[in-house]
Amino acid sequence: MRTKTLKKNKINVITLGCSKNVYDSEVLMGQLRASGKDVEHEAPAEREGNIIVINTCGFIDNAKEESVNMILNYVDKKEQGIVDKVFVTGCLSERYKPDLIKEIPNVDQYFGTTELPGLLKALGADYRHELLGERLTTTPKNYAYLKIAEGCDRPCSFCAIPLMRGKHVSQPIEKLVNEAKGLAKNGVKELILIAQDLTYYGLDLYKKRNLAELLENLAAVEGIEWIRLHYAFPTGFPMDVLDLMKREPKICNYLDIPLQHISDSILKSMRRGTTQAKTTKLINEFREKVPEMTIRTTLIVGYPGETEEDFQILKNWVEEMRFERLGCFAYSHEENTHAYLLEDDVPAEVKQQRANEIMEIQSQISWELNQEKIGKTFRCIIDRKEGGHFVGRTEFDSPDVDNEVLIDATKAYLKTGEFVNVKITDAAEFDLYGEAVIEE
Repeated sequence: MRTKTLKKNKINVITLGCSKNVYDSEVLMGQLRASGKDVEHEAPAEREGNIIVINTCGFIDNAKEESVNMILNYVDKKEQGIVDKVFVTGCLSERYKPDLIKEIPNVDQYFGTTELPGLLKALGADYRHELLGERLTTTPKNYAYLKIAEGCDRPCSFCAIPLMRGKHVSQPIEKLVNEAKGLAKNGVKELILIAQDLTYYGLDLYKKRNLAELLENLAAVEGIEWIRLHYAFPTGFPMDVLDLMKREPKICNYLDIPLQHISDSILKSMRRGTTQAKTTKLINEFREKVPEMTIRTTLIVGYPGETEEDFQILKNWVEEMRFERLGCFAYSHEENTHAYLLEDDVPAEVKQQRANEIMEIQSQISWELNQEKIGKTFRCIIDRKEGGHFVGRTEFDSPDVDNEVLIDATKAYLKTGEFVNVKITDAAEFDLYGEAVIEE
């Protein structure tokens, strides 16, 4: 029979999945800290804490498996008396709560994505409305995610996000500006705007797509120097955002716009509301209006019914469009989605082979584009020191997913969170090497 640990109550929050989950964990920890709780994010084993909160991901098979394994790991630690309590929240819990309760009953409580007050109560804390927007950030001090909306109204056939996050709800401009001011006061210089769909921002609150007005207000916040856009949708994109990107130096010349596929028959089955011709025209318009723009996209291969011909169309298009940044995923057959009614007829090994082929093409494109940067100087923000290098990024690179700029730490001392001009001296497929240009 296990006994309760004698540790003083300390809460360890573990985050799995995307930047939206990171944001949610930060809000949770801000509330806990305000209630006087001892809380840490992903603490090392020696100071792990006796109360564990796992913020799960339920998006695709691999993410679900990782979340379940993490829960089982801590349930086992609970059995051994290493931790006292295990709470589970986030997307997996929202989507599969009855199944999880049945299969892993030793978790103390499961909470969905909208049950923050209940989770806080279980942790002995009060939900405080006046703390809206205040968070305990887990990212390096110089950048932070800013979630401008929750949920999604799009009908994409393969996506389970509406099941886990609900309908699209925009946050008011004033609230987001106040949050940005608080972040800037704490040293944040780069805001990474996230939502399931940035493109839709404002339609529910202001009866129009209002991303440009939000960006103008955020750009006026003192201390914020870069604003980066993640997760736009290709239909209904508010083109006034491009005009603002061109004239406002704080808006990074960068856009993350997951396109998923390009074969018309697959796009139709995916319920994306667009075609190859429309998508190509949109990307070309982006590049005409803002020639310096870096575009990041994400693709899915192995969707039900994807033929070799569909895949060749996609491959040819990737070669033709030469995206600066691109990721590719094998399709995951998700229950309760529209595509789940279709036969998952592309074998797993074919899906993986197709994903590998796309990434090989992209690797070559990325290498060629990076070679063109050698000899040029870019303004970079320094994220951290790692080994013998300071690691920075240009405005064309987002943390964790894009190129990094490696600067020899023996040649110059640089401060984390500072901006510095870096001359690129060498380049690989996904990394740049440079020297700091120190002004006398």
